Amino acid sequence: MDKNARIYIAGHRGMVGSALARQLAAHGYRQLVTRTHAELDLTNQAAVERFFEAEKPQVVLLAAARVGGIFANASQPASFIYENLAIETNVIHAAYRAGVERLVFFGSSCIYPKACPQPIREEYLLTSALEPTNDAYAIAKIAGLKLCESYNKQYGTKYVALMPTNLYGPNDNYDLKSSHVLPALIRKAHEAKVNGDATLTVWGTGAPRREFLHVDDLAAATRFILERDVMEGLFNVGVGTDLSIRELAQCVQRIVGFAGEIVFDTSKPDGTPQKLLDVSRLREMGWHAQIGLEDGIRQTYQDYAAARGAQAARQPAHA
Repeated sequence: MDKNARIYIAGHRGMVGSALARQLAAHGYRQLVTRTHAELDLTNQAAVERFFEAEKPQVVLLAAARVGGIFANASQPASFIYENLAIETNVIHAAYRAGVERLVFFGSSCIYPKACPQPIREEYLLTSALEPTNDAYAIAKIAGLKLCESYNKQYGTKYVALMPTNLYGPNDNYDLKSSHVLPALIRKAHEAKVNGDATLTVWGTGAPRREFLHVDDLAAATRFILERDVMEGLFNVGVGTDLSIRELAQCVQRIVGFAGEIVFDTSKPDGTPQKLLDVSRLREMGWHAQIGLEDGIRQTYQDYAAARGAQAARQPAHA
């Protein structure tokens, strides 16, 4: 791909978008186009169309989305389905109208059925019922990848859909009301350590199994897709191995240095029993993840702790 191509990163301040910006800039891509939410509301169709007409990007990376964990998805389903559908339809259609041939849409592994055979292959999509705690978000993401397929079929565009597993890394969301499991565990373990708590409470039984991918690996996979001129298709992006939530909590406990006991709140939902992606499509093309889970969590925790320390230092001293 031409290093001078104008590449619009939708959602550049989020975890995925910021990783894409770092990855592309580090590899010599010079014309990265970005807009903050204040500058461009992607749920506003007219504003999105004006932006594309004026900026004329050649490549679009659609990383903008409303995201959250089990609590946020279950309590705000209307917001999740509306905002994500609006963003996807506005950006994909405006990109087509502006002559953008190449687009990468980022979905989520939650698009796959709850009772999916493991590991999950791309062709298992829409074969049975979704996990009800996040089906509104999943349906919106399924609609996005079907938009890409449909525009390719009808208009000859070259739109690709990447479905990453659970992501973590720099610029993650640590709000306990809307975060995913790994950043929530990092925050809880850090606060329990600082406060000298005897216990750390984790939602659910600890039995569900999850796979985790560092966001910088997703960004590397995206550049791989672009530079090898992959023009269509759905691709899982993950590491190909998983662990239980109990094992994850114990890993975070070790890295953070929390010496207390982990307690599981079984009154809270577990969600899908297992989500392990089959990543053979990308692996057979020559790409695989590089960042190990413990190293990735350690780096992420160091960033989080440094940010918390800097935040505390900025707080005014009490009289």
